[in-house]
Parts: sequence; structure tokens; C-alpha cells
Amino acid sequence: MTVEPTENVGVIGLGIMGSAMSTRMIGAGRRVIGTDVDDLRLAEHRTRGGVIVETPYDVACHASAIITSLPSDTALLEVIAALHGLETADRQDLVIIETSTLSLDAKRTARALAQAAGITLLDCPVSGSAPQALAGELVAYVSGDDSAKSRASDVMGDLVSRWYDVGAFGNGSRFKFVTNMLVAVHTLAAAEALLLARRLGLDFDRVLEVVGNSAGTSRMLELRGPLMADEGYSEPFVRIRTFLKDLDLIDRAAETAGSPTPLLTRAASYYRGAQDAGRGDQDAAAVFAFLEAGAGPSNEAPQHP
Repeated sequence: MTVEPTENVGVIGLGIMGSAMSTRMIGAGRRVIGTDVDDLRLAEHRTRGGVIVETPYDVACHASAIITSLPSDTALLEVIAALHGLETADRQDLVIIETSTLSLDAKRTARALAQAAGITLLDCPVSGSAPQALAGELVAYVSGDDSAKSRASDVMGDLVSRWYDVGAFGNGSRFKFVTNMLVAVHTLAAAEALLLARRLGLDFDRVLEVVGNSAGTSRMLELRGPLMADEGYSEPFVRIRTFLKDLDLIDRAAETAGSPTPLLTRAASYYRGAQDAGRGDQDAAAVFAFLEAGAGPSNEAPQHP
């Protein structure tokens, strides 16, 4: 493949969010060079008009910026370690836009590995769902090196509706932890309120319309209320098992900061209960079905290493 990197964007990790972001970038006229450990994801990326390569290193050789969307700390560190050798490839202007929700320890280690390879990694978690990514409606919390932020600005402009410079490296993740705490509590609150509405004999669609335009509305009621009404959990915005990983990260951060989380702790127990009931691959809105079934929360507390 002999293409100039100037207008090429790499995407490493073509799962639910990564594939939606790559599709968005293709629609913006970018040549998107992607890789993933899943051959099916690679084939889907090619079908959408993307270019596929075998390794993260190959992506880095042909892109002006790389978006990473990865499921775990381990995956991130393996990807960044695979870039060893770029320090001799004159790619010092390359920026990695790290959009995953992962531990701060892993992101700091990834930044150091990237620096050793002569490139810059920004901590840039995004807020929003895959449909919002497709529509360019994500919000990004961008943190890290100021020069790299400037170099990434054109890509960010194509990728998200708004991006906020939140300062030093790691603040992006901290903002995302606060955001996801509210998402967890508000989703459960919406489920509890809609179950009450159903049992009071109210029309579900009418409740979504009326309450959705009242002081009691929330973004989660508006986004996930229709899923709860239609039991549309099988095409998740975020899977419960993935969301629980995020909630554990928030719990750790709050514990370190000495900040109480009574509502988050209670909410997380219901998401764990839903996962234990076999709903781990469904959208977080499935907590409504778990409540409706009359099941109680899980008493299992998260285990921190």
C-alpha cells in the first residue's frame, strides 16, 4: 500500500464504537485505515469502504492520526507496544486519539510507551452511543499535550459534534468517570420511573412524551426510554458487561479520591444483577426488564486488585 499519510486516519479497534467512528470518518471523506483482532470486523470495515491492514504498526505507518477504541487495559497496552520501532520512521507528528474508557494507570503507561516510540498519545474519552457516533454527535474530553491537541483538531472536527480541552493528561478520563456515573444513575432512575408508570396503568408512549418534556426528564430517559418501551435491548448502545467495567473504574477513582458514591453503588448492584440474569450482552436499558421481573440487586461487591 503506497498512500500518503496526510489525510489518512487510522482506527485501531473496530468494535461497536470503533466501527461507528470509522464509518463516520469515511463519510467525512477520509481514507480510514483500520485493524482489529476480529476478521469479521475487518471484512465489515472493508465493505464500508475502509482500508484494512494487519497490525497497529501498519496503521501508524500510513496515518496522520490514529483513533483507538479498545475494550481493556491489556488491549491498549498491547496495541501501543506494537508501535515499537516508529521512533526510526520519522512519525513524530503522529497523534493517537485514545477514546476508550480505561484505567488511568493503563493510559499513563500507554502514553509512556508511545513517547518511547516517538509519538504522542492523548487521553480523549468520548461520550455517546454508536448511533451518535455515526451521526457525528459524540462529545469528546481531550486531555494531554497542547501541540498534539492542535494537530488532532481537524480529525476531532470530523469525528465529534463538540470537543472540550479539559487540560492535563488524564483529565479526559476523569470527566468521563463523572459522566458515566450520571449515566448509570439516570438510566436506573428512568427504568424505575417507567416501571411505576406502567404499573399505574399509564400509556408508555404518552409518558415518554409528557415526562420527556417536563422537569423530570433526562438524556437517559429520552435515549433509553424507547428501548425500555420496545424491549429493544439486543442492539446495544453499550453492553451491560462493558458498562460494569466502566462502573468499576469509577468506583476505584472515587475510592482513591475519598468521595462517597451511595447512588452509584446501589445502581451498580442492579446492573450486576441484570448481568447475572443473563443480560450482560444487552443494552444497559435492560435493567428495566430486570426490575420488571421482580429480581433484586446483586450483593456481590466489585473486587479491586
